[in-house]
Amino acid sequence: MFHNIKLGALVAGIIALSAPVAKAETFINILTGGTSGVYYPLGVALSEIYGQNMADTRVQVQSTKASVENLNLLQQGRGELAFALGDSVKDAWEGNADAGFKAPLSKLRAIAAIYPNFIQIAALKDANATTITDLKGKSISVGAAKSGTELNARKIFDAAGMSYDDLGKVEYLPFSESVELMKNRQLDATFQSSGLGNAALKDLSTTQDVTFVAIPADIADKLGAPYKPGVIPAGTYPGQDADVPTVAITNILVTQSDVSDEEAYQMTKLLFENLDTLKAAHAAAGGISLEAAIQGLPIPLHPGAEKYYKEKGLIK
Repeated sequence: MFHNIKLGALVAGIIALSAPVAKAETFINILTGGTSGVYYPLGVALSEIYGQNMADTRVQVQSTKASVENLNLLQQGRGELAFALGDSVKDAWEGNADAGFKAPLSKLRAIAAIYPNFIQIAALKDANATTITDLKGKSISVGAAKSGTELNARKIFDAAGMSYDDLGKVEYLPFSESVELMKNRQLDATFQSSGLGNAALKDLSTTQDVTFVAIPADIADKLGAPYKPGVIPAGTYPGQDADVPTVAITNILVTQSDVSDEEAYQMTKLLFENLDTLKAAHAAAGGISLEAAIQGLPIPLHPGAEKYYKEKGLIK
């Protein structure tokens, strides 16, 4: 009996020694934004690309309040990849407390500059607002408080010589909730910073007569990088029959310094090898190009991303 127990233990030990060592699983949490914005569908597409092409990797997508929350979560090690607006990334790196960053977020590293966000201000037609200064006295939603969108709103109104005090009423609501209030005639306008063709604005312009409010090019010039003049092309939304001048800001895919070089390299490589999949998820991804990937970044590149750009000849 004793002999059998010893033999059994010996056999079990040999089996354990010969079993292959399980490789540690890599985890990627992708931080996006609200489900009606552009970050979320692109995050879902990236999660599928990474999940299918990176061995021993588990990927999840988290819907958040976008840029500011995403960057703070990265610094805390609670995400491996995040979408964020260029100006929020700059504020985070510098530790701009007014923008929601109590101290400089020193762990942030760039994967790539991606598509531009366009400032899109939609007003109900009967609010009679065609340019930004016409919004004086009107009720408007400026995005969730201290979101990337709301930081854009403050800076753009300031550059136009206005503040929230000049507006009739200010609401701090996500895109889809802002649109619901406009449909119920409880709000004159919504200020949204996103890729073109955003779902909430499509919904609004399908059901209401709206005007897309112009932001003159001199406002972008006054703000400087990462802001630049942009255009909402005619036909982007139902009933929008003319180009609308506005301001554009580059979005950045951001990671953090605890992410391994190999993981960051794969995330960067697979992003650019699967642009068609991203475009199928949302038209805004049409604005992503390898040529622009390292232009105007306010934070250092992750060494893993840098390796990829060296292979592609973007960095000598």
